Amino acid sequence: MKPTRRARLLRAEFTKFRTVRGWMIALCAAAVVFVFVSFLSASESRYAVPPVPVGPGGEAVSDTYMFVHQILAGDGTVTTRVTSLSGAQDSLNTTPLAPWAKAGIILEPDTRQGTAYAAVLVTGSHGVQMQYNYTHDSPGLPGTAGPSSPRWLRLTRTGDVITGYDSADGVRWTQIGTARLTSLPRTVQVGLFVTSPLYFPAGEEIGIPSAATASFDHTSVQGDLPSRSWAGDPVTARSYPSPQSAAAWRQRSPGAFTITGSGDVAPLVGDILSPQWAGASVVNGTIFALLIMIVLATLFATAEYRRGLVRTTFAATPRRGRVLAAKAAVAGSLAFASGATATAIAEVITRHVLASNGNYLFPQSASDLARIIIGTGLLLGLAAALAVALGMMLRRSVLAVAASVGLLILPGILGAQSGNWLMRFTPTAAFAIQATLPRSNLVNSDYTPPNGYFPISPLASLAVLAAYTAVALAAGTWLLRHRDA
Repeated sequence: MKPTRRARLLRAEFTKFRTVRGWMIALCAAAVVFVFVSFLSASESRYAVPPVPVGPGGEAVSDTYMFVHQILAGDGTVTTRVTSLSGAQDSLNTTPLAPWAKAGIILEPDTRQGTAYAAVLVTGSHGVQMQYNYTHDSPGLPGTAGPSSPRWLRLTRTGDVITGYDSADGVRWTQIGTARLTSLPRTVQVGLFVTSPLYFPAGEEIGIPSAATASFDHTSVQGDLPSRSWAGDPVTARSYPSPQSAAAWRQRSPGAFTITGSGDVAPLVGDILSPQWAGASVVNGTIFALLIMIVLATLFATAEYRRGLVRTTFAATPRRGRVLAAKAAVAGSLAFASGATATAIAEVITRHVLASNGNYLFPQSASDLARIIIGTGLLLGLAAALAVALGMMLRRSVLAVAASVGLLILPGILGAQSGNWLMRFTPTAAFAIQATLPRSNLVNSDYTPPNGYFPISPLASLAVLAAYTAVALAAGTWLLRHRDA
């Protein structure tokens, strides 16, 4: 087909859409409703939070633990053996050992939240790890620490370079990794720490507070120690429960300690903050706009069948698949433009309203903002094209609208309550393009779609919707070719 013919066909379909005043009004109304619903959702969220600590890389972090420490001046080495790590009872809950409960050695310039640090530690179910500055980790020995499988840990400092080691017997040591803490002062804090994040029971999407208790022995510090006495302090940050409710330590002998702690030392994700987000507000607006786009795109496809004009269209363009493609392109392009524009406006408004109401907002990069704006436009555009294909196949507006809602919206409602697979393998997966909360492999967090988590990556989510749309267009083309108008 020559380019001029394609252009003429597209122009003809656009003219059909443009000349129906009600459709143009509905297209604009979809954008207005999008922004208005997003604004209302943001206005209802009033959840003031204390200041959130920021890590060395500018990321929001959780930084809460029980710290038993000494001052180290210059280079030195800290060694200990962890003989047990178990779930513990605090004043609020008794929970099993959390997978990312941590106990080990940590070095940091001071005890301010968000400070740079390096640590070597045992975990509830991720073995030994060396972690530093909240986002970096290297695995060590697998398995859990216990009386029959103690874990020896060692952390050495040479200038700005911190090296972590582990051992199963205290004789043969293996280097796990190194960290360079830029501009590390000569005097630092070193010692033992324990923390335990939210615990997620099997099948549950809401975490509950947890605490952990660890036993240490054979603890020694080599280096210049201004004071050889140990001090125990709960390092506090935004967490629940507060560390004072689950923080304790006891020195059983000169090198042996029992320490209980709660919280986390990791990137901050949404579990412990407000259940309302800028992302959730925009998602709510998108759903209402999507409903309007579905109806609009379906009518664009079925109106000619209802009026009997489709025979004229097919007489002018005998290759019916091209008519379907042109209708899908026009509906998809207009939906994209309306959705992207509305998203850009809604993002500005909702973030301002949420911040004014005291909500904490995670930092948003320019690339994330562009992804959300363009991705939401593509979501609505692909959805409109899918609705057009269903309309041309089913020929009846009610049936096509029901089928579109069943594919694009209903799985999201069911998936939030029954299982992750619906959010992976149905067109609803495309809402993941709007995911706003940070993710981390160092934090356990079940997906919770209303809060911005999805069990699929943003780009993969659009690919799922695009695949459904492509299949629907192919099926629609086949049907149009093999049945009467």
